[in-house]
Parts: sequence; C-alpha cells; structure tokens
Amino acid sequence: MTTLLDSYREHIVNAHKQPLFLLLVGFITSFVFIRVSVRMIRAQVRWWPGNVTPGGLHIHHMVFGLGFLLVGGIGVFATYGGTPWISWFGLVFGIGCGLVLDEFALILHLDDVYWSEQGRKSVDAVIFGILFTSLLLIGYVPFGGLPGEDTRWGLITVISVNALASVITLLKGKVWTGLLGIMVPGLSWIGAIRLARPSSPWARWLYTTRPRRRARALRRERLLHRRADRARTWLFDLIAGAPDKVPANHPAAHRVAEQMAARATAHLDAHAARALARRRARLADRRSAAAAGTGSNPQGARPKPAEGAAYGASGAVPVRTSGAQQRRRAVRAGRNRSYAVGPSGQERRPERNPRLRTRTRRIHR
Repeated sequence: MTTLLDSYREHIVNAHKQPLFLLLVGFITSFVFIRVSVRMIRAQVRWWPGNVTPGGLHIHHMVFGLGFLLVGGIGVFATYGGTPWISWFGLVFGIGCGLVLDEFALILHLDDVYWSEQGRKSVDAVIFGILFTSLLLIGYVPFGGLPGEDTRWGLITVISVNALASVITLLKGKVWTGLLGIMVPGLSWIGAIRLARPSSPWARWLYTTRPRRRARALRRERLLHRRADRARTWLFDLIAGAPDKVPANHPAAHRVAEQMAARATAHLDAHAARALARRRARLADRRSAAAAGTGSNPQGARPKPAEGAAYGASGAVPVRTSGAQQRRRAVRAGRNRSYAVGPSGQERRPERNPRLRTRTRRIHR
C-alpha cells in the first residue's frame, strides 16, 4: 500500500494529473454502476430499486448525467480551476460522462434503442472515451506530438502523415484502428496500407473496377473480421448485456414494421393503378379499332386483317402482333418457321434471335 501511495504521488499528484485521473475514475465507476443497475432492472430483481418514473414518466439516467456535466464544467470555471476544487469537479464531470455516453445510441437515434442492436453504439462510445482518457493520462497526445517540444518540421510532417493515415483508415471501415491511431502513431499507418472492408466507402469507390482486390477483401472479411466481430460481440455482451434479438413490443420495431407495410401497400396500389390504366387503354384501342372497322364495312363483314395482324379470341377485333410474337408462338406450337418470299422469287429467311434458334432446334429434336 505504501508503494502504491508513493507511485500515486509521484506519477499523478506531482505530475498535475490528479483531476484527469479522478475524471477517469468517475467515468469508469458510473458506467459500471449504471450497467449493473439496468441489468438488475432487466432481470426484474425485486430488492433492487427500479427505474425513476415520477408521475409515470421514465427519466433516463442521461438526464442525471447532463446535470453532473453542468455542475462539473461550470464549477471549474467558477473556481478558476484552483485546487482542490478542480479535482472534485473532475470527478463529477467523469460521472456525468459515464451516464451520458451509456445512452449515446439513444441520443444518436432519438429513440429508446438501449437493448437493441443499435444500442451497441453506446458501448463503443464508452470504451473509446475510456481509452482516450487513459492515453491522455499516461502521456500520449493526439497525432504523436510531445508536450514541451519546440515546433519542428519533422514533427509537423509526422503529425500530418498520421492524420492522413487515420482518415484513410476510417474510410476503409476500420473504426477502432483509425481512432486509436490518432493517439498512437503507427496503428493508423498499418490500417491505411491493408485492404479495406467490403462495406466501407473506400471499397465502394475503388474496388468496383478491381474484382481481384474486392475478392481478397471479401475472403479476408470471412476469415478474419467475422471472427473478430464475434469476439467483440461476446465481450460487449459480457460487459453490457446481450441485446434483445426480436424486440416484440419495442416502439422502434413497430414503427419500422409500419413503414415497411406502408411502402408495400403504396407499391401494390401503384402497380394496380398502372395495370388498370393499361387495361383501360387496351379496351379503348379495341373499341376504336372496332368502330373504325364497322365504319369501313357497313355490311358487318369481317375486316381483312393487315399484315402482321391477327384476330382476337372473339374473332371480331383485330389484334396486332409483331413478327417476334408470331415466331414465339410457332416455336411453342412445335411448328417450323415460315419463310417470306422476296420479289426475286427466292426464299428470304427473316432475322432470328440465336436463343430462339437454339430453342427451335431442341423442340424439333
């Protein structure tokens, strides 16, 4: 214990890192406490106090977290950052960070998605916040710069290259490597050199014209990234609890189902309206054709069909058919193709589709 206290005084107190250390302690403590609390409420443990619902209104712990953030932030400015107030307000601010980031997904989606798959974003935000604060505590600064050093062109070059590599890594879909590469130079460089994930913007922009590289990315996604995702899912389930697989009474699920049903209904209505319009147009064309045929032949005789025309089922209204339709009917009936005779008396063969030719040979066989 004496050794730990001496190390704390040497590396934390004497290095003026106690406010940041207490912020990290409050961050981790509040997150662990609130996750234990919500899991006990989810398991319906009787002796554990439930949700805060005054008047039937469910107050999320994000609201209390905002209160802690305001108290900690305003308190530091009100006391001019003097000791020991800055340390205590740092602890209060860390408690607020843990409570607010635990419901980061709710803030992002503006919906109660705490126990759904979208709620995993809250765990990502909390873990990244804890890692970021820890790296700051042990001396890392963004993009590999060192505090107290004079500005040099070499340092500026390293910072610029690391920033560019972090952006490329994030575009390649490697979120954790890119975010941690901001603090630790070298990680983002490795992520920028390696292949992108198939669903990333980088793959959509550059891998569409390079099928071999896209195939390699898909193969690596199947072999490596899916295993890493399963391990990450197992770890998050251990930390924060498994999400609901099928939230039956979830408001988001009802809203999504209603939207899908509305889209399907609108699609079916539009399809039915187009079909009805086409049916009415065909009926109008048949009536106009019948009226024109009756006017030219007052005795009611059957009109002579034009070239490429055939009679309908009733035998009174001519329905035009193209040459391709006649050839398809001949193929279906198993008859040979008819050949037109040109002006020179030679037999002229019409142009045919190679697929129809193969189909006709199979039928004849």
